[in-house]
Amino acid sequence: MNQAISKLKETINKVQLLKTAQIDWEYKASPLKWSKKEVIGHLIDSAQINLQRFVRCTYEEGFKLIYEQVEWVQAARYQQADINQLIDLWALLNLQIVRVLENYPPERLQARCDNSKQEPNLQTVEWLAADYVDHLLHHLKTIL
Repeated sequence: MNQAISKLKETINKVQLLKTAQIDWEYKASPLKWSKKEVIGHLIDSAQINLQRFVRCTYEEGFKLIYEQVEWVQAARYQQADINQLIDLWALLNLQIVRVLENYPPERLQARCDNSKQEPNLQTVEWLAADYVDHLLHHLKTIL
């Protein structure tokens, strides 16, 4: 868990620096591909869902919480949003995730929830935290 927290803190600082970078946030390689701005939006959605998972796992187990990523990105209209506001929102959500994970009840680290769309796929909080950070880093490679 500590490794996931450390990586997340480091990543928050790096992403904050993107506000001054010369990046074409709105370019889309095709209508079916996300722009870099929409990737940040997707990471906002992911942070919201995972924050809920982490909080709920402190007192609940076995629940299912998923999201439809394409539909959420479209519905949130990230392409039309200000990139600095999106980066700020992403950073604030992730700072809250850090706060929750740093103070996680040790006896609940093995609590599990279902994050699958099809067959049940129960994962522990520890696994979800590591997977969340890996997912985040994977998407940020397309921007950095």
